[in-house]
Amino acid sequence: MSPQPSALPLPSASLFSVSAALARREFTRFIRQPQRVVGSLGQPVLFWVFLGAGFTPSFQPPGMSGMSYLEYFYPGVLMMMILFASVFSTITVIEDRDQGFLQGVLVAPIPRLAIVLGKVFGGTSIALFQAMILLLATPFLGLSVTVGGLTLIVMAMILTSIGYTALGFAIAWSMKSTAGFHAIMMVFLMPLWLLSGALFPTAGAPGWLAGLMAINPVAHAMTILRAPFYASPASVLASASYQTGLAVVVVWVALGLWVSVRRVSTRDGGL
Repeated sequence: MSPQPSALPLPSASLFSVSAALARREFTRFIRQPQRVVGSLGQPVLFWVFLGAGFTPSFQPPGMSGMSYLEYFYPGVLMMMILFASVFSTITVIEDRDQGFLQGVLVAPIPRLAIVLGKVFGGTSIALFQAMILLLATPFLGLSVTVGGLTLIVMAMILTSIGYTALGFAIAWSMKSTAGFHAIMMVFLMPLWLLSGALFPTAGAPGWLAGLMAINPVAHAMTILRAPFYASPASVLASASYQTGLAVVVVWVALGLWVSVRRVSTRDGGL
């Protein structure tokens, strides 16, 4: 009696193809929900218009004479849009688990890193899509941004979005309900944004507040996003504050991705 042939192992899909497929799925789901697109764009724009119009008459920070609050707050609104779009795009992790899709992905012969990169890059693409629309308002504010400056701005938005999305993914992975995720992220994220320098300059802040802003990674992300709007690429890249901010954001991104991969590699009872 001839021995039974051993079962052939299932082919493992490549990291790139799986990540790209998952990212494309995230972006397609977003585009097919017009109300979600409008809501994601509308909230930051309303913040910008109303707060900008209200605070401009009293906005006179040292060293920023002639700058309206609408102009100062503009990079902060970009940061706000990237924050909410990136983080809340990871709520699909909870939805996919409830619908059984996530369990099917986990048992497939694919790298765990592909799941993280697919979700993170999908959320990043959603955030960049919205931020690019708001970025079209730059010429109407009287800001003259060169091609090099625009490149630095887009790079800052990509890095920041990856950091936010990785953070949201790591937290959403262990959450059981979308309501709980919303509550946790609002309590956690709003202080990070408020203490980033998006609403008010760091200079002149009380010592304890300036200390909190100094250890806030979002404040460093705000530095590398804001600087190219007001200075040439050469002077920006030579700035010590920009170099420090860029280093902190890169570490933040790497740490967020590492934590997310560890979370996926650890089997939870609910998955």
